[in-house]
Amino acid sequence: MQQLSVTLTIPIPSDSIIISKVELEELKKAQLAGVYWSMKDLENRINRKHEWIKENILYPSKFKKVLDIESGGFVFYPKSKGQTWSFQASKMAAFLEKYFKDIFS
Repeated sequence: MQQLSVTLTIPIPSDSIIISKVELEELKKAQLAGVYWSMKDLENRINRKHEWIKENILYPSKFKKVLDIESGGFVFYPKSKGQTWSFQASKMAAFLEKYFKDIFS
């Protein structure tokens, strides 16, 4: 059997690096760690207005029991006028990924 041995050089632009997929995922998680979103942040993230978010994500009981901090979730539901919504960014992002089909269908 014949074999051919080749050495190949591929230039990498100076503004780029190569990292593993595992490292990339860790960096993504670290970027959201300790970050909290406001309702405005969430609106921008999913490109929907707060009325739609409340009606389709925050208030349906199937999601509220997962989301509400009173049930062990990661969303602060305001109790009185003047209080603001607060979302633990990393967990809310994961929730949106996991329930995308359920939310948007």
